[in-house]
Amino acid sequence: MRVLVTGSAGHLGEGLVRRLRAAGHDPLGIDILPSAFTSEVGSICDRAFLRRRLDGVDAVIHAATLHKPHVATHTRQQFVDTNVTGTLNLLEEAVAARVGRFLFTSTTSAFGRALTPPPGAPAAWVTEEVPPVPRNIYGVTKSAAEDLCQLFARDHGLPCLVLRTSRFFPEEDDVEDVRAAYEDGNLKANEFLYRRVDLEDVVAAHLLALDRAPALGFGKYVISATTPFTHDDLAGLRAAAPAVVARLFPDYLDIYRRRGWRMFPSIERVYVNAKARKELGWRPRWDFARVLECLRAGEDPRSELARAVGAKGYHPGGTVAQG
Repeated sequence: MRVLVTGSAGHLGEGLVRRLRAAGHDPLGIDILPSAFTSEVGSICDRAFLRRRLDGVDAVIHAATLHKPHVATHTRQQFVDTNVTGTLNLLEEAVAARVGRFLFTSTTSAFGRALTPPPGAPAAWVTEEVPPVPRNIYGVTKSAAEDLCQLFARDHGLPCLVLRTSRFFPEEDDVEDVRAAYEDGNLKANEFLYRRVDLEDVVAAHLLALDRAPALGFGKYVISATTPFTHDDLAGLRAAAPAVVARLFPDYLDIYRRRGWRMFPSIERVYVNAKARKELGWRPRWDFARVLECLRAGEDPRSELARAVGAKGYHPGGTVAQG
């Protein structure tokens, strides 16, 4: 299958090109930056460039985006131009080129303010059914792009699947207070309980979605590590998360103590990936239990693919999708 991958210089784009090649597909990576995984340098805002690149393409994986850290460096109009108009360009040209399937990498950040329950309420149980309440222009434009995908699936019969990924980037948190409060490894380990996913699992979800898109037609999927929590844990997570985690993982206390780490006092939301596991046949391998296993053995708690891709920073054009 010939697959156009946008954002090929980013974390996910590189991971996709690597795995598509290994699986025997023919990936064509495009990005505004050159890289070993970028076949053509150009912008999704350039419709003529896209038209040439889509000739003979069987599928599109649209991972390029301006993302959350760019809210501080880019205008709202730039977000609209890239995340909305760029997606519209791709969809229209994909239909014209008779592309057979289209994947859009979205973000759990699209849920926005719906992720923060009011004081005293239990943690939020976040499935695809939760209505987004965008917090910033990033969330607004990603939600709008998702709606465009649904429109094209309905009006043009283009199979479109939306994958709302949680955090998979290796860079430090973009919130200064969070960086100051927790060591980076500690922070990321905690997040695997409810809002993080390994790059290898994100790529695996996309490859499965490529296969399933024609049969499914349209769908939105939360792509995050499988949480160990249930509805019964939500009140406890909001009030005293360490106690809930200790009940489920008694050995985490010793593992964390030896590193000088600590659990978040409160967890306010839990991402639920049940729909992706059921409809895509996705089986994520990396979760909090796997992280603890690696830490116990003195191993790096990242997949081989995540280590190979490494950190890239946030370049000015923005090619990494995250939530």
